[in-house]
Amino acid sequence: MYAIIKTGGKQYKAEPGRFIDVEKLDAEVGSEVNFEALMVADGDNYQIGAPVLEGVTVTGKVIAQDKKKKVIVSKYKNKIGYHKKNGHRQPYTRVEITEIK
Repeated sequence: MYAIIKTGGKQYKAEPGRFIDVEKLDAEVGSEVNFEALMVADGDNYQIGAPVLEGVTVTGKVIAQDKKKKVIVSKYKNKIGYHKKNGHRQPYTRVEITEIK
């Protein structure tokens, strides 16, 4: 059984017992978070919401608040000596999916 959830403008496949890295949530480590399900699949049975399924929630436990690996951004303009180098680390929240209700 799995569900498709939406958070942070992105969609994720959530299965009980799996870990997903979502955009940073305003939640403490160890707390529970709930997501609305866009779709639920159980074997050959599919339920699709318009846009979300009523009464279906996906529950997860916040495992960590962290930052991803650094992404290097460089800018360069030819013949004028312009070089610029920036780095960026995107914050994320690691969530363990506990159940689909």
